Amino acid sequence: MLHFDCDYMEGAHPEVMRRLLETNLEQTPGYGCDPHTERARELIRQACGAPQAEVHFLVGGTQTNATVIDGLLRRHEGVLAAESGHINVHEAGAIEAAGHKVLTLPSHEGKVRAEEVDRWIEEFYRDETWPHMVAPGMLYLSHPTEFGTLYTLSEMEAIHAVCQRYSIPLYLDGARLGYALASEENTLTLRDIARLCEVFYIGGTKTGLLFGEAVVITRPELLPHFFTLVKQHGALLAKGRLLGVQFETLFTEELYLRIARQAISTARRLKEALLAKGYRLHIDSPTNQQFFVLPNREIDRLSQYATFELWGPRGKEESVVRFVTSWATTDEQIDALTARL
Repeated sequence: MLHFDCDYMEGAHPEVMRRLLETNLEQTPGYGCDPHTERARELIRQACGAPQAEVHFLVGGTQTNATVIDGLLRRHEGVLAAESGHINVHEAGAIEAAGHKVLTLPSHEGKVRAEEVDRWIEEFYRDETWPHMVAPGMLYLSHPTEFGTLYTLSEMEAIHAVCQRYSIPLYLDGARLGYALASEENTLTLRDIARLCEVFYIGGTKTGLLFGEAVVITRPELLPHFFTLVKQHGALLAKGRLLGVQFETLFTEELYLRIARQAISTARRLKEALLAKGYRLHIDSPTNQQFFVLPNREIDRLSQYATFELWGPRGKEESVVRFVTSWATTDEQIDALTARL
């Protein structure tokens, strides 16, 4: 059986496993106060061109989003996000559970537009009754989006300008950031993101690690007690070295980008094969997520040989499906799937 459900079905990249084994019997302080974690922080600061940034390592994406958003917002504020955004759709109300509302914006293949963010905030404060409502306290984006689409540098700069105008922080969810950076169509660098976002995170769970996300805070004064918040949200790992060693490995000799390029390469081959067979794109994604419309009979037949996801409700005659490649997907697996189409 071939598997294209998601990009975290495997354990970890062999180099990460090797380093974990090599350091297994070391005795180090806990909670990220070890030399490996400090080295990982420094490597990430260098890659981002942000020597002033604080870097914290959390266990997973939902914990990261919930902790960062809860820390950035005051009690009466909510977070602006695309209606298709992960925090609004696939995090089981984690943000609302922490006492903050997700304020939704129109989604354009997963992206928000600067002019619509501007209009939403302007109209909010034009309403004389706004003190009775949840105020917009920050903006949440993801790169790539839920649909594998990418923000351009000019789009990000325009969104950043709106956030600056209203003095709200810009937060970027980078669960699949490696696959965005490795895409040939990407125009954003880590340094651009660090320049334009007050907080963002570099996803490891979906990009070659057993688990873990690296939160980069470019304006530490916005989150002065973040370590304590991480613990409050149950996202602090006692054996913090396990995160430090993994990210130290990931940011040595550009392993992060090198393994992400494998996913992009195999996704491109998969897209070309599906198009050659006459299947219709649902959204044209340049990353490792590929969305196609398939007849239900073909979905049922193909499901005997491969696993993939229905993207939304099953239609009467055809449905949208998502195929996802990862750092571990091989050309041989793509060939095997192509032979079954």
